[in-house]
Amino acid sequence: MKYETVIGLEVHCELKTESKIFCGCSTKFGADQNTNVCPVCLGLPGVLPVINEKVVEFAVRAGLALNCQILPFSKFDRKNYYYPDLPKNYQTSQYDLPIAVNGYLDIEVNGETKRIGITRVHMEEDAGKLVHSGTISNSEYALVDYNRTGVPLIEIVSEPDLRSPEEAKAYLEKMRSILQYIDVSDCKMEEGSLRCDANISLRPAGTQPFGTKAELKNLNSFRSVQRGLEYEVERQTDVLEDGGRIIQETRSWDEAKGVTRSMRSKEQAHDYRYFPEPELVPIMVDPAKVESIRAQLPELPDARKARMMADHGLSAYDAETITASRAMADYFDAAVKAGAEAKAAANWLMGDVSKHLNAANIPVEACPVTAAKLAGLIALIDKGTISGKIAKTVFEGMWESGKDAETIVKEQGLVQISDEGAIVAIVDGVIAANPQSVADFNAGKEKAIGFLVGQVMKQSKGRANPELVNKLLKERLTCG
Repeated sequence: MKYETVIGLEVHCELKTESKIFCGCSTKFGADQNTNVCPVCLGLPGVLPVINEKVVEFAVRAGLALNCQILPFSKFDRKNYYYPDLPKNYQTSQYDLPIAVNGYLDIEVNGETKRIGITRVHMEEDAGKLVHSGTISNSEYALVDYNRTGVPLIEIVSEPDLRSPEEAKAYLEKMRSILQYIDVSDCKMEEGSLRCDANISLRPAGTQPFGTKAELKNLNSFRSVQRGLEYEVERQTDVLEDGGRIIQETRSWDEAKGVTRSMRSKEQAHDYRYFPEPELVPIMVDPAKVESIRAQLPELPDARKARMMADHGLSAYDAETITASRAMADYFDAAVKAGAEAKAAANWLMGDVSKHLNAANIPVEACPVTAAKLAGLIALIDKGTISGKIAKTVFEGMWESGKDAETIVKEQGLVQISDEGAIVAIVDGVIAANPQSVADFNAGKEKAIGFLVGQVMKQSKGRANPELVNKLLKERLTCG
């Protein structure tokens, strides 16, 4: 039997406010354990929470960017459950009246665009963090760090519209890109500021009722999301093919072993006993404020991609790669504004610039070769001052020193040789020194000229104008 995969994602995004959602404690990542805490976020008796206005603004901004309807009236609720890193024994969240509803996100997979519905975006506080002695499945003990308790979150719940692990990965990548563009989160999955839970089930192809779902936890990278879901598709298929029954449960993804493991059964819906938070007033969002926030939204990835294709003639692939990151798109726009030809800027950005950034493990914002300096390098190539090959050497010097291209070229004497007389002398010497290659060329072996070009470039230390070298070699060999 053929089965259809049904996936829904719950994305938890920590907001980049300086203080927590209901108190003034710092949200800074990496502080000593249990130092960014106070009686409010620890849930001590007699304290009163106060909503951080910036959290509401960021939630509205995210809702608008995800094409949601912003509700003019929403409220906080208590979600009651016990867990060691939840000091109040309840989480302050939103239940029946979230801040935003009925949105969507468009993704592209295998050249096709698909719209994924977003059920809701709601605000809540983060829980603390359990530090396990091993993995979550085999740990002998856990320590509790409450620094993360009360850090503001938005939870973004999708409709069950995703039909493959590949689509789920594309959705999460697009989600991160948008959240970074609107500057509400740094979305660092390695630091837990963007996390994802996935609900996955199978159903016979062509049928409507959903199958029994499993919920996957501990998906802390795009690769983990795709691999975890791929494993779960295989596992559930095997169970069904063997005549078994899928159990509704929560499973943890073991990245090292590439398997999911059962954590706890969810055969019965958990009763969180939601009720309105009595210590926080409802959230009333002025429609004028919503429109003000909408007007301040930046150009989002899809619109920016379309503009780059229309204005600069970039391919869909190039435009999508560059606009996936707001910082990279800003770098590209700055390079073009500084005079760089768009396609050349795109090639350098996706090539040498990205290669060096990845090797150094730094973001494009910290690139020692600024957009203006890259434009200067491209200008020297366009003017014929240096060749494309020499430009790579110049770029290395720019990266290491922070100097501009013109300075590097002058200091290292890398100006391209375009004087025909100087190149002819080198060409004649190479022809005389390589009679076999000359004979091969005359015998109709066109590839032989490639060797001779290489020899000329070697003799000139890469400085000879390649086009002129090719032209002169063919002339001399033909005449000879």
